[in-house]
Amino acid sequence: MKLLNKEEVLQQVIQHGQISRADIAKRTKLSRPCVSALVDEMIHEGLLQEVGVGSSKGGRKPILLQYNYQAFVIAGAIFEGSTLDMTIADLRGEFLARYRKKLAQPADGEAVIEDLALGLERLLEESGMSRERLLGVGVGLQGVTQRGSGTVSFSPSTGWMGSPIQQAIEARLGVPVIIDNDVNLMTLGEYVRGVGVGHTHVVYMYVGTGIGSGVILDGQFYRGSSEAAGEIGFMIIGPDQQRRNGASGVFESHYSVPGILEQAKGILSGFQEGMSVIEELNRHAKAGSRPAQSLLDDVYRHWAYGMANIVSVVNPELLILSGEMVHIDEEGIKQMSGWLCEWVPEVPILKKATLGEQAGLIGAVHSVLESFPSMRLLYKV
Repeated sequence: MKLLNKEEVLQQVIQHGQISRADIAKRTKLSRPCVSALVDEMIHEGLLQEVGVGSSKGGRKPILLQYNYQAFVIAGAIFEGSTLDMTIADLRGEFLARYRKKLAQPADGEAVIEDLALGLERLLEESGMSRERLLGVGVGLQGVTQRGSGTVSFSPSTGWMGSPIQQAIEARLGVPVIIDNDVNLMTLGEYVRGVGVGHTHVVYMYVGTGIGSGVILDGQFYRGSSEAAGEIGFMIIGPDQQRRNGASGVFESHYSVPGILEQAKGILSGFQEGMSVIEELNRHAKAGSRPAQSLLDDVYRHWAYGMANIVSVVNPELLILSGEMVHIDEEGIKQMSGWLCEWVPEVPILKKATLGEQAGLIGAVHSVLESFPSMRLLYKV
């Protein structure tokens, strides 16, 4: 009963932002001595803090209480290509520190876990948080993740394939770990903090080292029977309809960033890592390069094929364009929208993602927050 009462008090503080003991007692129907005792206990545990005084309603001014959003922290990690990106965040999901590292290639699974452990230590040190305050770590991986078994299909950026990777990471880090597909976590980030806010039927399309999507229907992730929904990189879109290797699909073999760069050999001069292939193709096309314009048109058309395919199946209200697609200019967006109007009966709103590289980390942190409702926090203290 005591834990239930603490949960009720905690929910009132979280819901109202700042609230007095007296107002908590009125709203919960608990006695004032009971509320005061519970509040004092949660202040001692670090869950609540006193933040000043409120306005008086005739007597002494009340002391206001606020949830301590730094009572615990969450870590998030995203593997994209050969890069590991990490953050540590408070219970609001606000980043306290960031860590980024290039991974040695070819990837070695055990070495990657050590990179995760090193990154976590750096983040804890930089944020000034103790390991005891760490609730868990959300990890985004390329490949099909099986959250139930904690495994992932072949993940080229990490070298893991079918192994119980969640268990291995938990054993090394010593905290609960949640794994998910990297694009799913990017989707979640844009859904809770970016352009997806306020929408219930959303498709997030990502083009990077591969091509993938996240699907949210009626406010819930759609993952499929074996959690492989959204793997649009395997659509049969492209001139060569044979998979070149076991890790990549036909679509992404030709129209991911590496696929486009392969086609752009001899067209883009001086291209360097960190540049946008779409921006460079646009620049060359506007300078009069017909090969650049032809390749750009081809890329846009094939990306639009993928958009039309998924829109025809799930009928989203919003289609978020992310990764390399954020570099499409207004003329390109207009052209792709026109094609969709010709090809499908209902065209969704097209919007570019706004969170950039933070999207996946926000989603990773949020996935852990969803797993630790306030009732579970009471058991941590």
